[in-house]
Amino acid sequence: MLILGLQKTTLLDYPGKVASTIFTGGCNFRCPYCHNRDLVMPPADVFAYSQDEIFEHLNNKKKILDGVCITGGEPTLHKDLPEFIAKIKDLGLLVKLDSNGTNPQMIEYLISNNLIDYVAMDIKNSKEKYNDIACMSKFDIKPIEESVEILKGSTIDYEFRTTIMKECHTADDMISIGEWLSDAKSYYLQSYKESEQVINPIFNPHSIETLEHFIELLKPYIPNASLRGVD
Repeated sequence: MLILGLQKTTLLDYPGKVASTIFTGGCNFRCPYCHNRDLVMPPADVFAYSQDEIFEHLNNKKKILDGVCITGGEPTLHKDLPEFIAKIKDLGLLVKLDSNGTNPQMIEYLISNNLIDYVAMDIKNSKEKYNDIACMSKFDIKPIEESVEILKGSTIDYEFRTTIMKECHTADDMISIGEWLSDAKSYYLQSYKESEQVINPIFNPHSIETLEHFIELLKPYIPNASLRGVD
């Protein structure tokens, strides 16, 4: 595991839980709006945490923590992710995984072996426009579709979520996404926000009125669609 970040305590990353967030390095997407540039493309002199450091923290804080959120980058790129999570579960902690859904085999394995309790999967855009944002050199949406179906067919807690930008997302995209994710447990729209770590800071947020309109377009397909983190 390449671990490049640790947020010791958060009330935001794992819904309804007190958690620590672990940030893994490396990603197979190059989403230009991503606000974790140094995780996606780590610099040569990047500082990495050892697993000993991570588990020293978790052991010290496990009495006040409910769980751990593992995010990135893209955590499922790391082949030793199951072993790492198993050690966390041995501490009696819940585990939430954030993923772009490109490794359905890993997601299915983690679910089947009771290693994860919650999955948040990013949906970049409608199927037709997906790689306009993901920017993969060899793009195949089938693994992402498979991950969607795995989550929808599971009993695990999960959510889908999309970061929305004026330049990239339209009302027609929302209808297309709604049809794709129809009857999902929950789907969140998150408004784009600028930060110093954005890979390519050329985007702008939609107005709150437009975001609310998008939610109304989604609700016939996903009744639990809602906005998150909108001021």
